[in-house]
Amino acid sequence: MADLSIDFAGIKSPNPFWLASAPPTNTGYQVQRAFEAGWGGAVWKTLGEPVINTSARFAAVHFGGQRVAGFNNIELITDRPLEVNLKEIYETKRRFPDHTIIASLMVEPKREKWHEIVKRVEAIGVDGLELNFGCPHGMAERGMGAASGQQPDLVQAQTAWVKEVATTPVIVKLTPNITDITVVARHAVKGGADAISLINTINSLAGVDIHSWNTIPNVGGQGAHGGYCGPAVKPIALSMVAECARDREVGVPISGIGGISTWQDVVEFMLMGSTGIQVCTAVMHHGFRIVEEMIDGLNHYLDEKGLASVTELIGKSVPKYSNWGDLDLNYQVVARINGENCINCNKCHIACEDASHQCIDMLTNAEGKAILQVREEDCVGCNLCSIVCPADGAIDMIALDNGAAPMSWNQRSRIISGVNGSYSEVEAG
Repeated sequence: MADLSIDFAGIKSPNPFWLASAPPTNTGYQVQRAFEAGWGGAVWKTLGEPVINTSARFAAVHFGGQRVAGFNNIELITDRPLEVNLKEIYETKRRFPDHTIIASLMVEPKREKWHEIVKRVEAIGVDGLELNFGCPHGMAERGMGAASGQQPDLVQAQTAWVKEVATTPVIVKLTPNITDITVVARHAVKGGADAISLINTINSLAGVDIHSWNTIPNVGGQGAHGGYCGPAVKPIALSMVAECARDREVGVPISGIGGISTWQDVVEFMLMGSTGIQVCTAVMHHGFRIVEEMIDGLNHYLDEKGLASVTELIGKSVPKYSNWGDLDLNYQVVARINGENCINCNKCHIACEDASHQCIDMLTNAEGKAILQVREEDCVGCNLCSIVCPADGAIDMIALDNGAAPMSWNQRSRIISGVNGSYSEVEAG
């Protein structure tokens, strides 16, 4: 079996599976049950001055027969006294000394407030701190959460205030509700962040009841935007993790968050630069024991790949992630239909005819059977037909050797402008 332990910015954990700061980490009872199930760490539900949460507070987006494809919440930080949380953190850490406990913190953007809570929390023996600059709803009127996280200078200042007194590693949790997440990540690092975690939830409204006209959820007939998470946000989270991982000015460990529910998701996030991951929605949907399957799946995967440690995955796909302008414009793939597996549903023909390049013909073969065939000279390799095809193995995307040398848009532009080479090279290419 491969070694699943990680060292995240100096924080040791028996495996990369952590619970995110959320309802599943609200109490010592829950976190202890999670550790018993196999979770390596937990980020305690955000601590600060206790709040009053609403009823109702959760909603979900179901899609295509899948329950909870997306999840929306308007819940805030802990509604329990700080003293109670600290007592339970202390007891949990004493019972599970080898497991990781991170304290998530959110207070007003005042130096003395940060100093006070950091000292109190570290006194009971946490392994690290996570600064919550991401909550998109509530608390903003007090300058907290995303209200801070959307201001790079304020992220840098507050991180620096925490670092003035912190004795454990400091993780800064970033909001995705921003134009360029790397800007805020860089400022967190300038402030002294030992690591970053991302993404927090995305601004959202789960839906509107078309019969009552109330928003979903609603509190006595009134609604508000909330935080969106779950499988639907995974592509957004993965992209933002990748952007931070390839940014040399960031250069700190990353805890990946957003739509992770399987061991395959974990592998993807680690390949794109995450040292560890955090899970919330999948646990709310299926319970703590999903970690057992995630651990087994990851172990088998590492064995199949011949890897001795899970840390060998970290960042391996980052060099493959680039900008559009650096992609090879001369690379060519075309679709080919395998008649043996085709079920003649015509989904590919409809998609290509109505939404792509009209290069799939409906023909009749020598035996009088209806077949579909791609005119490869007109196929642009967009992948749409293979995406909509419901039959495994019916459509393959085949790379062709067209004899053209690799040429990106940026290379082409430099040649045309005379910076490097000549226009004739573009024509020849």
